[in-house]
Amino acid sequence: MGNAAAVLPGESFKRIKTQSQPQLHVQAMPSPPGNTAHDILFVTPEITDLVKVGGLGDVSAALPRALGKHHRVRVLIPGYRQVIRSGLPIRVVGKLPGLGAIPPCLIGEMTLPDQLTVYVVLCQQLYDREGNPYGDAQGQDWPDNHIRFARLSLAAARIAAGQGVRNWQPDLVHANDWTTGLTPAYMEWSGERTPCVFTIHNLAYQGLCSADCRVELGLPEEALTQDGMEYYGDLSFLKAGINYATQVTTVSQTYAHEITSPAFGCGLEGLLRQKARERRLSGHVNGIDDSWQPRTDPRLVEGFAPNQWEGKRANTRYVERRFGFAEEDAPLFAVVSRLVHQKGIDLTIAVADEIVAAGGRIAIIGQGERALERQVEELARRHPGRIGVNLQFCETEARRIIAGSDFLLMPSRYEPCGLSQIYAQCYASLPIARRTGGLADTIEDGVSGFLFREPTADSYLQAIRRALNVHRRPLLLNAMRCKAMAAPLYWQQSVKPYDRLYRRLIDSHTDAIAAHGRRALACAN
Repeated sequence: MGNAAAVLPGESFKRIKTQSQPQLHVQAMPSPPGNTAHDILFVTPEITDLVKVGGLGDVSAALPRALGKHHRVRVLIPGYRQVIRSGLPIRVVGKLPGLGAIPPCLIGEMTLPDQLTVYVVLCQQLYDREGNPYGDAQGQDWPDNHIRFARLSLAAARIAAGQGVRNWQPDLVHANDWTTGLTPAYMEWSGERTPCVFTIHNLAYQGLCSADCRVELGLPEEALTQDGMEYYGDLSFLKAGINYATQVTTVSQTYAHEITSPAFGCGLEGLLRQKARERRLSGHVNGIDDSWQPRTDPRLVEGFAPNQWEGKRANTRYVERRFGFAEEDAPLFAVVSRLVHQKGIDLTIAVADEIVAAGGRIAIIGQGERALERQVEELARRHPGRIGVNLQFCETEARRIIAGSDFLLMPSRYEPCGLSQIYAQCYASLPIARRTGGLADTIEDGVSGFLFREPTADSYLQAIRRALNVHRRPLLLNAMRCKAMAAPLYWQQSVKPYDRLYRRLIDSHTDAIAAHGRRALACAN
């Protein structure tokens, strides 16, 4: 079981009957009633400062910091080898017992250079390994991932109950993705009523294990029911998070709607429709961190500002030299992506010949499925000087490619939020993307980028042809670039819905406790 075992929307659950969808209300949060700061425990399998595999690491680094202006946020992560060897001191602040086959652990505390507090689940037998958080150096999932991430979730639940960390207890727990899905479940099963937010960053990654793991995980009988975490005969960590959390969130409003349909719901659309009807499902678009500033980014060849394009052209010249392109005023398309089916890389391969025939160039950077890597390499061999490929991802080069390009190609089949399109807009590269998930929420078609509807080469080509037509009209191109640069949200704006949500849940919890106390007093009298 692990991060790589994805259930892909529309593919693995074709046996599920399609039914008409009711009108759903994805909740808009009310304004915060006050400015009281609360204690928040943010639970995540990765954080960019210490260990990162994907976008969740970036969100886990940025969101708690942005929330720090409103609340006292502390992060909980597993004690991977990379974390232990980070060079930052770790002080043991508590210990927790095991459960079933889940071993006991210590809780360590470390302070990042900007004073963000990180709690570390110290359990050498589970986390002290070569590889990444989810698998070994060969990309194979760890066979005991169900134990490893149950340990993380159980630690979070115990800390929520006031155990494991001396003199600190959160007012709310925020868990993220399948790896933390058992957090609200363990809280519920132990009678802990602290509010818990569970964020789905990608519904396709479900965290499945056999129902035979029940004893190992210390699960009650109810866990094996449809109202627990049973999922077509297996157990789903993700379903546990959805079922037991106080509030379920996703990373864009459109994706929150999409996952209530069979096309995107991965077999959980019925449960998610129920959460939407109960107003317990909401969507909040991710922001980007302040390092994405075209004027001041030190990774760029040269900075630039709207309507001051000399710096952008300097980055274009770098991309041309790097990929062996001639210096010319021809449209430059970028692909900065994992090379996987979800990202629609096969669609870009299908339209590449037409882009080249129209005079365009394509610079590709990323890693992924070996079959797709071979296909983009073959494209580069077929079109030398027009298509270039780098299969070794580098943050600096990725930023320069985005800054130097005219258009970013992002034909994702589904995209819960997406950050690349926001990065592109910051750097005046107009995204060409499918109208899905966060792409639909962050790109204004014909204003700050281009959208197309169907995951087909023909639909994609229509958007590309529109972009090529804009490139031939410099005044319109520059106007769209300026609109794009003004569009992105940084975390200081994107954090506001989370702040409102936290306050609403904490206030409701406080009111419930007060009401219970009044009833108990009335009975005693």
